[in-house]
Amino acid sequence: MADNSILAKLEGIQNRFDEVSLLITDPSVIADMKRFVKLNKEYHDLEKILAACRTFKGLLKNIEDAKELLSTESDPEIREMAKEELEEGLKQQPIQEEAIKLLLIPADPEDSKNAIVEIRGGTGGDEAAIFAGDLFRMYVRYCENKGWKIEVSSSSEGSSGGYKEIVFTVSGENVYGTLKYESGVHRVQRVPATETQGRIHTSAATVAVLPEADEFDIELKESDIRVDIFCASGHGGQSVNTTYSAVRLVHLPTGITVQNQDEKSQLKNKAKAMMVLRSRLYNLEYQKYIDEIAAHRKTMVSTGDRSAKIRTYNYPQGRVTDHRINFTIYNLSTFMNGDLQEMIDKLIIAENAERLKAAEL
Repeated sequence: MADNSILAKLEGIQNRFDEVSLLITDPSVIADMKRFVKLNKEYHDLEKILAACRTFKGLLKNIEDAKELLSTESDPEIREMAKEELEEGLKQQPIQEEAIKLLLIPADPEDSKNAIVEIRGGTGGDEAAIFAGDLFRMYVRYCENKGWKIEVSSSSEGSSGGYKEIVFTVSGENVYGTLKYESGVHRVQRVPATETQGRIHTSAATVAVLPEADEFDIELKESDIRVDIFCASGHGGQSVNTTYSAVRLVHLPTGITVQNQDEKSQLKNKAKAMMVLRSRLYNLEYQKYIDEIAAHRKTMVSTGDRSAKIRTYNYPQGRVTDHRINFTIYNLSTFMNGDLQEMIDKLIIAENAERLKAAEL
């Protein structure tokens, strides 16, 4: 039997959908861009729930019709068809109920945003920088497979390859909602290229995934920002070194510093740096939301200290293990080539199970 509390909630959602439908056509709401964007997102979210509701109600009707046929029909062929219909309906009912329950739980409001990803070499010196470069290539390939766009904002190369630090933006559909599980410390166990004795070393790199802030998410005062202009650094004395196109922004109240040198245009570099700065500041508030969730339930998304060791990449054994869900994939080479989806799917399933448990639907 269908969960009556679900159907009751769906009735209330229909009323809210009708209300939001009117609001987004109101000229005063349209003029308030921040409110309009928020309501427009709510409209599409409610539309998805109601579509699932219609499918669910259709399923319940099919179940009732099949039961009625079985109780009134004497034709063996029709009874067999009704029996198959009933069995399939009863099989689908709990699956659709769970799907609707998840839709009814408020999702992370940032999931649909683009993401800013920061990878930094941690403990391990040159090997950590090399591993940070490996992680960057892994994410580039994954994003290419998803059809997402990547733009590098800034980078600092390691002396033996890889990156001491690299910051890039990923644009596409539901980017943050997918990549947010990558935040934390990634540990690698392997024989470094710089190792002459063939000993296995353990190194680490940290990954931070931030939701990209929209312009109206946070107000930035020009008086709070110091702008430094300097020559972009390049390889082997390239022309980038001769122009003052790189931009560094310092947010004076917080001390947060960002820079961008990827573009040859100073204006474009400043615009990108402003976007990263806005997102860093927005993330200070957003992190409180993540920490609040973590205080009430287990979450697959790391908290703000970025110190949690979330994953180990073991090259001698060819495996990668995610410690949050104790899940291991024994195909490290494919994983490092961008095949992350199975791991991310497992993390999403675990997160959704926790959300359902916390909501007690």
